[in-house]
Amino acid sequence: MTRTRRSGQTAWHFSAASAPPPAPSPISRASPAERAVAARGKILVSACLMGHAVRYDGKAKPLRHASLDRWQAEGRLVTICPEMSAGMPVPRPPAEIAGGRSGGDVLSGEARVVEATGGDITEGFRQAAENALKLALETGCTHALLIDGSPSCGSRMIYDGGFSGRKHEGEGVAAALLRRNGIRVFADHEIEALAAEIDGS
Repeated sequence: MTRTRRSGQTAWHFSAASAPPPAPSPISRASPAERAVAARGKILVSACLMGHAVRYDGKAKPLRHASLDRWQAEGRLVTICPEMSAGMPVPRPPAEIAGGRSGGDVLSGEARVVEATGGDITEGFRQAAENALKLALETGCTHALLIDGSPSCGSRMIYDGGFSGRKHEGEGVAAALLRRNGIRVFADHEIEALAAEIDGS
């Protein structure tokens, strides 16, 4: 796994043989401004929302918002594509949670994640979720802003597994695991609510 810095943003790229990210610097060596940011917690963000072309179709889905720009400048964003963290390529076949189920069902072994080509990639998505949680905990993330609709990052609506474009209420595998471990998860279209919660704005 390698780490790159981009104007206040941390982007993690995982590989199967990579080592875990280095531990954050001790808080005692941080500046007052850095300590203030650490006290407020960081935000895990879907890489595609930050302009990284990591989606299954090889594209990004950048989100433009003043709060996101401010959090980036403050160094509060931790960026990840869970699927890429588990070694999935770009581009890759579309994937959905089968049978109209949700991410929690995948975590409990009651549902599968399948590709449009018929491949079963359940274990890859479970690993992707574990990677996202590990990174969130190691970097002090208290909240997550994730792209909705994804079988990994979706937090309000996901596709129903029929590859017909139909959605239903549910969450992706990574979003479900983050929530189970106390991370507050917001969809990209809920950024105003996220800003209100963490900034009081």
